[in-house]
Amino acid sequence: MMNYFRTAILLAGLTALFMGVGYLIGGQAGMLIALLVAGAMNFFTYWNSDSAVLSMNDAQEVDERTAPEFYGLVRELAQRAGLPMPRVYLMQNEQPNAFATGRNPQHAAVCASTGLLNMLTRDEVAGVMAHELAHVKNHDTLTMTITATIAGAISMLAQFGMFFGGGHRDSNQGGMGIIGTLALVILAPIAAMIVQMAISRSREYVADAEGARICGRPISLASALAKIDNAAHQIPNETAERNPATAHMFIINPLSGQRMDNLFSTHPATENRIAALEQLSLEMGQGGFSGGAPQQETYRPSTPPASGPWGRGGSSSGSPGGPWGSGGARRGPWG
Repeated sequence: MMNYFRTAILLAGLTALFMGVGYLIGGQAGMLIALLVAGAMNFFTYWNSDSAVLSMNDAQEVDERTAPEFYGLVRELAQRAGLPMPRVYLMQNEQPNAFATGRNPQHAAVCASTGLLNMLTRDEVAGVMAHELAHVKNHDTLTMTITATIAGAISMLAQFGMFFGGGHRDSNQGGMGIIGTLALVILAPIAAMIVQMAISRSREYVADAEGARICGRPISLASALAKIDNAAHQIPNETAERNPATAHMFIINPLSGQRMDNLFSTHPATENRIAALEQLSLEMGQGGFSGGAPQQETYRPSTPPASGPWGRGGSSSGSPGGPWGSGGARRGPWG
């Protein structure tokens, strides 16, 4: 309950900051316009957040025919979580990672990278997808998308303040001046980013705990986090680098150079998350995490994907065949 209260306070603060920037630029009229713009953006985000995020990350939908093992795993976890079956997506990316999106559990989607399926064991994949389903269950996907929208709008509004000379004018007061304008342009986006990151980080710990309970093995999720964190700093995610506003939606920050657990990080330190999962595992009587991955075989489907976007026959677009429907993809355990 405290986490939800904290999130509500932070969202209110982000909206107030947006209105405050509008006031500094255009006075009461600017504040009112900012409020109306925020409402319009959130309305658009509510109905279109899932398709926008999936498109930005080049995700392709799969089903029981094209990815039977992965789809079946997600279905099993959704049943455990008491959730409707979400739409399931894969993105052709060698960096192991995953995210969830959608305005509510009835319109949710979960997405994993091909690198995740190639590098992790079945139990670890289950832990990751359970984490994403926990975000869906807790309605974090909508909250985190709205925060990203407002934070981005604050940055845009601050730039407008610089362009229009910064500051409203009335009969007794000129604009903010060059110092005030520079402060607006620099400090407003930083403040928005801090609030956005605080919301994201608080929800990650909750999703870790809930996801661990859904999959039944906190240590599998801890092991997955360790593998993903290590790989994310060695394998670039060019798609995420082009769209950094969505970085906070991934289970591990997909951007380079973000290891510090501070106000400017999109995620808590992985070491802290693993420690929390280890404590949960001990409470569940399952033992701790030694820091290495469980000795299990990498997730291999019992049957290969059928021909189609991820089949061996290639795609309708004419791209070469392969385990993931891309001629440049390296074959992995699912190939």
